[in-house]
Amino acid sequence: MQRRQSSKTPKQPLQIHHKNQTDLSAWRKGGRIDPEKSVQNHQSPTNQKSDSKQDSLEQALSYFEKVQDRVSLKKNNVLQKHLTTVESIALQRGLPPEGFDVLLNVALSGKLADTVNTRLLKSLVPASVIPETSVVSSVSWLCVSKCSGNIQLLFLRWLITVFDFIDHKEQLHALYGFFFSFLQDEKMCPYVCHLLYLLTRKESVKPFRIRRLLDLQAKMGMQSHLQALLSLYKLFCPELVTITLPGKMKTYFKNYEGPWKAAINAIRRRNQEDSPVLQPLFLGTAQPQSRKRKWNTQLIIPASSTNKNNLEEDREKNRVDLYSTNESLPVEQLQTFSQLLQNIHHLEFPSQMGSVLTNPLLLHYMNCTKDESIYLRLYYWMGQTLQEECTWCVADNNQYEEEFKDFLETVYKTECFLQEGFSSCEEFLYKSLPLWDGFCCRSQILRLVSWIPLSSFSEMKSHLYDPLAQLFFTSSLYFKCSVLESLKELLQNWLNWHVIHLDSESDSQVHSSNTTLSGLVNVVAELIHFVGWISTVALRLENNPTFLLYFILDFYETVCDMYLRYNLPLLIMPPAGVFYPALLSMDSVSLNQLCYIMYRYRTNLVAAKENELSKTKLLQFKFSSQTYQEYNQYIIAMVGCLWTSSAFQKDIHPQGLRMDDELLKKTTVQEFKTSFNIVYHPAMMGYALLFLQQAWPDDTTFNFSLIKGKKWNWYLEYLYAQGLKGLKVFIESSINRVSQASHSKAGNVQV
Repeated sequence: MQRRQSSKTPKQPLQIHHKNQTDLSAWRKGGRIDPEKSVQNHQSPTNQKSDSKQDSLEQALSYFEKVQDRVSLKKNNVLQKHLTTVESIALQRGLPPEGFDVLLNVALSGKLADTVNTRLLKSLVPASVIPETSVVSSVSWLCVSKCSGNIQLLFLRWLITVFDFIDHKEQLHALYGFFFSFLQDEKMCPYVCHLLYLLTRKESVKPFRIRRLLDLQAKMGMQSHLQALLSLYKLFCPELVTITLPGKMKTYFKNYEGPWKAAINAIRRRNQEDSPVLQPLFLGTAQPQSRKRKWNTQLIIPASSTNKNNLEEDREKNRVDLYSTNESLPVEQLQTFSQLLQNIHHLEFPSQMGSVLTNPLLLHYMNCTKDESIYLRLYYWMGQTLQEECTWCVADNNQYEEEFKDFLETVYKTECFLQEGFSSCEEFLYKSLPLWDGFCCRSQILRLVSWIPLSSFSEMKSHLYDPLAQLFFTSSLYFKCSVLESLKELLQNWLNWHVIHLDSESDSQVHSSNTTLSGLVNVVAELIHFVGWISTVALRLENNPTFLLYFILDFYETVCDMYLRYNLPLLIMPPAGVFYPALLSMDSVSLNQLCYIMYRYRTNLVAAKENELSKTKLLQFKFSSQTYQEYNQYIIAMVGCLWTSSAFQKDIHPQGLRMDDELLKKTTVQEFKTSFNIVYHPAMMGYALLFLQQAWPDDTTFNFSLIKGKKWNWYLEYLYAQGLKGLKVFIESSINRVSQASHSKAGNVQV
């Protein structure tokens, strides 16, 4: 494996040592060198101004490179001038790659006062990339203790912030043990843990390092930065880290980005506004940036950390067979799925995990390998980005709402691709929902809700159900329907997850951490009860609209089939506040939906009862008698309404339709007993009218009493032909017409 050129070459900061770096003239124009155009347009006013800035920067870098003795800032106009030049240019345009070697060395060498060194480090804002050799050279100064502890801490903060801007990482990985030795310093420990977290590979995990971290944890207590590194070590080598660590993902590291992130974003926005084509190329990408914020550059696959000096040369050399190499394969060379399969064991993942989200091949790789360390890295990056860029949680972010929408949409599509929710998204939702207005990024937020991983009910109630219910009851009808659709998809995703893991786990234990089958049943039951509660209240608030009722019944179409379709030992009937509005609905679609749902409930309950009676195996879960009782009450009410015209006399549900005849007579409704059968029901009367017109075209009296006997059977066939399949399967399964003679008598039924 080839190594890069040594960093100990003579320092000439204004000359090019590496082909993948930009020189100052290219930086001055805000882009890379174009050999064909490098001699054009040198005399424009803009270029003259840029020439002046470049000259000033060259003089400043030359001055700092030649500093030998300790220099004081006070009464030193030359130092003040050059320091101001570096600061102003860094904040306006960022520094070219050649400037970092000089400025890092002088800041960490101790030749200048800490005040000057601090200002220099805070000015290290990259315009494109940061040479790895400059970083390695500056790290060597930490060995000789020339700079103060505060400068060392500031340098580590800078290194963490700009980690993704470093053009290569191999030499940094070689310094892993050197950085690890700084863990003994309590002040540096959190920063060193963060840096090691970014650098850790499987080969970095050693038993002596695990012992050292455990010793530090025993000395310092359960510190989040130590837990982060131990968690990563355990993912790589679970056999070496045997202690129990908190399973819940949390924010392990504080935000150390200081002034650099704001400056980088400001430069990027300014460059895009002024010259979107000739803007400096961030993160080593060779594609124009289409958007402004942090994730937008990271969503583009950057050049991977290869051992070669020039990516363009690599692509030319790559004409050889990709499948024959045993070295790491950079992801930008991956073009087809077959290449992914051939190189899956030596694929080099990008340092910027955000680039994974828009690369289907890398997502396939994540699905195939199930490498938990990749997920952990992705969760860390995503959690930080969501927290920092949320438009209603962070001040002054409202102007980036469209970009934030795009990012949330990308995250949602990734979850759909992987068929798995991200714990970092779950945390973001739990933190942001109490502050959400229900309008900003509505579609994207509700889609993310549908992929929340399984959690305990106590967490979901306080963090999800309670804030969602407040918005639900105070928002529009459309928002209510959107929430119900999202919760239905959430339920389906949980059930699909359960089915997938049934093959690999025993019946009593499923894959989720600390989640048993009983835990899954409880969480799903609470979700169904929550939806039943908000649906009942919403129907009252909105006066039973058909549009809302459709989404409610659509949710229960999933609930009624959980036992047979998803092999989950749970069935929960809809509350009376949902069942009776659907039964008495003015719309035939709702009534047909309800009939199909009750048919599927019957099919699932019969199958469950047969399994209980067969006793072929010991069942851990059995449906309660209350479930069967509630189903029977609903069936009596439905048959009484639609078929026997006896709902007012036989409905035994506490919230049902049972009423005394004297009270019914006071309504002055003639033939009140038949008011809700399949002929007179408000949802079915339109069909009955059309049937009469076809059966008796000359009769203009519309005598509904004619529909009896054989005509009743003809009417049923007519209804079935109109697409009312739910009504058909309900009648055929729940109503037993005893004999052919009973066909002519609608009252002869057996439930």
